[in-house]
Amino acid sequence: MFVIGYFLSALATVLNYALIFYMWVVIARAVLSWVNPDPYNPIVRFIHNVTEPVLYRVRRWLPFGMTGIDFSPLIVLLVIIFLRTFLVNSLVRLSARLL
Repeated sequence: MFVIGYFLSALATVLNYALIFYMWVVIARAVLSWVNPDPYNPIVRFIHNVTEPVLYRVRRWLPFGMTGIDFSPLIVLLVIIFLRTFLVNSLVRLSARLL
């Protein structure tokens, strides 16, 4: 059973780092929306391509379409914080019980 415990611990660590990375990418996307970045810059295109599929899905469900303020990065950040708090901590506790 210790192998499964180590696997879940490693999975929790990787998932935590991936969520932290994506959180910072979403924050960078929000900051870039305040300025007029060069759309041909490879970093700007990477940030846009990575975040747009998730932000688009959130924008479809938000009723704030006419306000001019995009709340989708805030919603995505809250979901990431929830996943880090609930899912990662649950995996860590489950792996600790199996060790």
